[in-house]
Amino acid sequence: MIARLGSVTARWTTLVPALAVVLLVLTWGRDLTGAVVAVVTLVLAGAVLAAVHHAEVVAHRVGEPFGSLVLAVAVTIIEVALIVTLMADGGDKSATLARDTVFAAVMITCNGIVGLCLLVASLRHGTAIFNPEGTGAALATVATLATLSLVLPTFTTSKPGPEFSTVQLTFAALSSLVLYGLFVTTQTVRHRDYFLPVTRQGDVITADDHAGAPTARTALISLGLLGTALIGVVGLAKGVSPTIESAVEAAGLHQAVVGVIIALLVLLPETIAALRSARRDRVQTSLNLALGSAMASIGLTIPAVALASLWLSGPLVLGLGSTYMVLLALTVVVSSLTVVPGRATPLQGGVHLVLFAAYLELAVNP
Repeated sequence: MIARLGSVTARWTTLVPALAVVLLVLTWGRDLTGAVVAVVTLVLAGAVLAAVHHAEVVAHRVGEPFGSLVLAVAVTIIEVALIVTLMADGGDKSATLARDTVFAAVMITCNGIVGLCLLVASLRHGTAIFNPEGTGAALATVATLATLSLVLPTFTTSKPGPEFSTVQLTFAALSSLVLYGLFVTTQTVRHRDYFLPVTRQGDVITADDHAGAPTARTALISLGLLGTALIGVVGLAKGVSPTIESAVEAAGLHQAVVGVIIALLVLLPETIAALRSARRDRVQTSLNLALGSAMASIGLTIPAVALASLWLSGPLVLGLGSTYMVLLALTVVVSSLTVVPGRATPLQGGVHLVLFAAYLELAVNP
């Protein structure tokens, strides 16, 4: 029975990514009817689940923290492509799309995913245990990247409005790449043990307690299918984005809601993978996914939009308003207090989820 279920899982996780890409080719650049949007949404959900499955196969083969890094970087690279494509198509009304999507990714990961994982792990296992050294380093990098890229543009005076001048944007892009590169080196080479799950006694878990690791061939196939599934996820998300934009406009909601919805769709694979790790009491893996995704979202998006701004017409607004800056500052403070002890209760998870709910409420009613 188990072998049969495994065979069924292997079949659908192979077929759905291919189906998503085929559907993407058939619907690309077309106006979609309501029935087609429903089909696209269904296939999109299947592609997300397939992406999570293949990411876990790759992660099991390469081990932590490389597995978390593979999923975070893969999703973010395609997310960047989606943002740049939408900015190229959207004209002046997309001037804030990069800022809105990146900030949404930060709030979703640092409050939504972190809060859910801490709550699930602490309710299931008593307390959520993680490594404060690695998590603290990741949080410090996220806070620095967010401040340099999303806060400073509001206060600079070289250019009117919450925008960077060309020199400032170049500095922010290079700083983002340098910080992200330093973090990846620290995470995977110099201090890899800081980012591995720990036992309740504080011992580092260097080996997974699951079944034997998949073969190199299986991992490579899953890596290819992961990329295919993610292309399908982001491409189909772009396909339904006009419907999302029309619905947001018809509801009289703020344009920033579009960035929130896009970020929620793109971050679904990380969210599901992080929750599965939290249920297994591997909270460090969950935090690696959440904070790594936030870091990659800023560290790769800002350089990409800086480069794209060379040929894109219209302004590039990166600076946050005062309300969102308060939320970002509160998120950094609360996250720091959560990280320091190396363990969390349902209270900490609830605090992060309330912050996330406040962000969603303010996005809908600014």
